Amino acid sequence: MIATAEQEKLEKIRGALPKEGLFAEKDWLLSPEAFPIEQKFLAELEQLGHRLFVFQRACNQLYQLSVKGKQPEWVARYLDAGKPAELVEFSRRKEIRDDLPRVIRPDLILTDDGYIIAEIDSVPGGIGLTAWLNQTYSTFDKEIIGAADGILDGFESVLPNGGDIVVSQEAATYRPEMEWIAARLKDRSAYAKATADRQRQDSESATWRVVAAENYEPQDGRAVYRFFELFDLPNIPNIDNLLRANAEGRVTITPPIKPFLEEKMWFALFWLKPLHEFWRRELGEKYFTQLQKAIPYSWLLDPTPLPQHAVIPRLEIHDWREAAKFSQRDRDLLLKISGFSPLGWGSRGISLGSDLAHAEWEKRIDNALATFDSSPTIMQRFHKGRLLEHRYWYPSLSVLFCEEQSSEIARRSGHHRSGRQKICARHARRDPGAVAKWILSYSTVIITFPRACPSSRYAIAAGTSLNL
Repeated sequence: MIATAEQEKLEKIRGALPKEGLFAEKDWLLSPEAFPIEQKFLAELEQLGHRLFVFQRACNQLYQLSVKGKQPEWVARYLDAGKPAELVEFSRRKEIRDDLPRVIRPDLILTDDGYIIAEIDSVPGGIGLTAWLNQTYSTFDKEIIGAADGILDGFESVLPNGGDIVVSQEAATYRPEMEWIAARLKDRSAYAKATADRQRQDSESATWRVVAAENYEPQDGRAVYRFFELFDLPNIPNIDNLLRANAEGRVTITPPIKPFLEEKMWFALFWLKPLHEFWRRELGEKYFTQLQKAIPYSWLLDPTPLPQHAVIPRLEIHDWREAAKFSQRDRDLLLKISGFSPLGWGSRGISLGSDLAHAEWEKRIDNALATFDSSPTIMQRFHKGRLLEHRYWYPSLSVLFCEEQSSEIARRSGHHRSGRQKICARHARRDPGAVAKWILSYSTVIITFPRACPSSRYAIAAGTSLNL
């Protein structure tokens, strides 16, 4: 049995779930309380947004300087690997030269020493989901980060005069959440018009809609939020019309059509010694040092032979095939397809060496080396997430579980499961000009469980609140 107050919260959360759902064909475990974080960590998250904006701006600059021959040519060669020539050419157009993603999601793994950034997603799922979480949990928790409307305010600032949220079939899982957020924005606009709010008169005629990418036709002056991956362009018949409208300045697109910005290999480039002075100059010494603490050490699995006197930094090996012979203890290493592939998003192309049999690890190393020129892979140091506690309702057992911790809450619940948290912190850039102002829109907590846990097919739905 659980307390009446907690039961009421759970019923309120269930009642708020849209009939259409938020993710297609996904189930959720519900928690009666938001995941708490400390004030110090919240301040860190709020500062992280601007650091990562500066980092992405530097990435954009490095690529363009490489193309012009003012930085090493191999930077652009790595980033363009496997991409169609016409897409590469479009990404270099002067009309979109300074464009950066307006929304990013750094995936943070909480560790015993703080946190690391597993990757940065500039076409992130979960925007509508966590907007719903914030609205729902704010009805009984006044300390929700971003408050009830934080993500709605942030996303509206990306499309202030309305726009089209263009979703491909490949990304159809996320269509329900985007339809939910578009409906909420339309409701707010209609309310503002009805109440004659003078501060919102400039957006009284704004409309937001979700449309299928496969039959989308751009409208002049209509902003586009791109919710499809660039590897998926061959499956979008009218994409040339959209690209032409963007090149001619008739529509804006965010995230911009820049496949080089969507590569995981940026973390490997960040750690390359020949580029350190560039990063120091563009990021500033303070940001460079702070990001070194947060970005896991990463390597490009480039099969190019090394000189006989050289070794791969921190692994102290001369050839990547030596890594294939590492013992299981030494294989706390991730292999990640860098991008521009159906396997490059949604954790589809990620494998952890210590979880694989030796033969399978060796096979994946060999495949990564063989396909590097068409689909680059990076290797990344694995950082284990720390165990944290959070309660959730397991419906089939009518039990309120708590993750394993020696806390008062855990002892009271009498049910324990261990899990690790990943914080997905979305940041929306409010103004597109040179002075970037970032807001922490919201965070969602994704808790992963061991294979033995009966809830492994679920994710916990929980907002994020400030622990005062």
